[in-house]
Amino acid sequence: MPGGGFSKLPNGSVVVALSLPSPTGDGGTARFLVHAANRARALTRLRNLGLRAVYLRGNTEPPTPDEITAVLHHPDGLLWRTQPVPGAVAELWHPLGWGRRV
Repeated sequence: MPGGGFSKLPNGSVVVALSLPSPTGDGGTARFLVHAANRARALTRLRNLGLRAVYLRGNTEPPTPDEITAVLHHPDGLLWRTQPVPGAVAELWHPLGWGRRV
């Protein structure tokens, strides 16, 4: 079941992480990261990029410190990658769209 969560940063912005069906169509899941001013704006950014039915219910899978670092260092603040398989090398993060960070 898809899950997600968020972390509020010291400057008041948030990083939202969602696990959704993979955009590659391989039947797996992908992890999406968004940096925005608040949770509502983060979800709106994803919806504006075509992920229309995304909702954040609870905080079951908040972003890890490594995920927060990755999204904060990306100029667009929107990243995704497929969920790593245990024992396999994780793939690199992919940019999700264009636009301003916050």
